[in-house]
Amino acid sequence: MHSYWLDTSTPSADYSSTPIPKEVDVAVVGGGFTGLSTAYHAAKAGKSVALLEANTVNWGASGRNGGMATTGLAIGFRSAFKRYGERRAVGYFQEYNKAIDLIENLVKDHDLDVDYERSGKMTLAWKASHFEGMRHTAADLERLVGQPVELVDRANIRSEIGSDVYHGALVDPLGAGMHVGKFGHALAGLAVDAGATIHERAEVVDVERIGDTTIHDLKTSRGTVRAGNVVLGTSGYTGKPFGWQQRRVIPVGSFIVVTEPLPQAVVDELLPNRRMASDSKNFIYYFRITPDNRLLFGGRARFALSDPSQDRKSGEILQKAMHHIFPQTRDARIDYMWGGLVDISMDQMVHAGEHKGIHYSLNYSGHGVQMANYMGKVMVDVISGNPEANIWRDLKNPWIPGYFGEPWLHLRAGGAYYGLQDKFS
Repeated sequence: MHSYWLDTSTPSADYSSTPIPKEVDVAVVGGGFTGLSTAYHAAKAGKSVALLEANTVNWGASGRNGGMATTGLAIGFRSAFKRYGERRAVGYFQEYNKAIDLIENLVKDHDLDVDYERSGKMTLAWKASHFEGMRHTAADLERLVGQPVELVDRANIRSEIGSDVYHGALVDPLGAGMHVGKFGHALAGLAVDAGATIHERAEVVDVERIGDTTIHDLKTSRGTVRAGNVVLGTSGYTGKPFGWQQRRVIPVGSFIVVTEPLPQAVVDELLPNRRMASDSKNFIYYFRITPDNRLLFGGRARFALSDPSQDRKSGEILQKAMHHIFPQTRDARIDYMWGGLVDISMDQMVHAGEHKGIHYSLNYSGHGVQMANYMGKVMVDVISGNPEANIWRDLKNPWIPGYFGEPWLHLRAGGAYYGLQDKFS
C-alpha cells in the first residue's frame, strides 16, 4: 500500500521537530506541491515563511499521483469555451502550459534530478464518437491557441500504444512527466535553502483571525504561530478548521498499481514514445512508464475514498483493467498498489482566492502536478499585491449543496452519474 514515488525517493531532511516560530510573514498550510511552491517563492521574495504539515512532506496527493504534468483543462477545451467564451477559455488553457513551463524552468535552473521528461500527453478515445470529438478539439486548439496537437486514428494507433482497445488518440507534445517523489523533496530543499522553515507533524487545529485583517494565529499540535498572511493548499485533504473551503472540495479516491520492472522490448511495445496517457471516460484510466521501466496504471476505479481496504479493492479492479488493455502484462508482478485523494469542485475548475482573510488554492481535479506547483507562485504574487496574477479569481466558488465535509453520499451519486455517462456517451 506504499506509493512507488515515495518509496523510491529520499526526503531532503526530517522536519518533524523543527521549532514553530512565534511570528512569520506567511504561514503555509499543507506540505504538498501548492504549499512547497508557496513556501519557496515567498521565501525567495524575502518573506519569513513557516510551512505547517499534519503528516510529512509529499504525504498527500503530491506523492500519490501518476507523475504527469499535462496540458489542458479537466473539463476539456471545447467545454470550456462553450461555458466561458473563447477568450476566457484560451486564457485558462494557457495557464496549464505556463504551469509545465514553470516546472521545467525549476528543473533546469536548479539542475534537479527528478526524471523530468517532456515526452507528450496522449488522450485516448474510448469510443469512436469520442475520437470524432477529438477532431473538433484539435481544430479548435489550432485555430484559437496554436497548440501543436496530432490526431492518430485507429488504423495507426499501434504507433503510440500496444493495445487495440482504443479508437484513436489526440497527442499533445507539450505534456511532461517526472518523478513526483523526488520533485517534492527537492522543492522542500529549495524552500529551506531560500529561508523557509518546514514543520512536519504540525496539524493546524484552530485558526483565529485578528480583527478584520489577513493576520491569523494558527494553533498547531506543536505550537502557535502568528502569520501576516495564511495560504491554504490542502486540496482533497482539506478539513477543519477550514470549513468554508472544505465544503467546496469533494475528495475522490484515485488509485494506482505499478508493475515490476518490465523488459525493454515490452516497454517499447506498450508505450513506444513514453507518452503520459489517459483515456476519455469519466471513470478514466491513466498510465505511463516509470523511470525504471515499470508500467504505472491508475484510475478512478470506484468512487470511493482512499484507505487500505478501498485501495486493495480498487487496485484489484485496476489490475484486471490493465490486463484487458495490455494483455502483455498478465504475467507481470504488481509491486505497488495505493490510493490518494483528488480534489474536485462542482465545476471541475481550479479555485483560488481569499475568504475572510485566508488565501487558498484548491480543486485541481486530477491536474495538480503542474497546477499546484504553479499556483503556489501565483498566490505569492497575490499576497505581494498583484491580485491580477490569479486568473481564477472571478470564478464563482459555490458551496456543494447538502455537503458538510462527509463525501460518502456525493461519491455514490457521482459514481452512478458518471457510470451512466460512460455507458451512453
